Amino acid sequence: MALDSLLWIGLIALIVWSVFWKGLALWHSAINRQKYWFVFLLVVNTAGILEIIYLKFFQKKKKG
Repeated sequence: MALDSLLWIGLIALIVWSVFWKGLALWHSAINRQKYWFVFLLVVNTAGILEIIYLKFFQKKKKG
């Protein structure tokens, strides 16, 4: 496989990774009515890193 093909595969994988985590984090911030987090996550692109941090440490915990 040519280097060019590997770069495209890597780019596509990064895009899928980022879109998955962004969608999940935006969904949870919207459900939890965390408007500032929603806007921040929507505007800032971090390849999923910020989204994972939000989901792990800052989303509201469900009772029960």
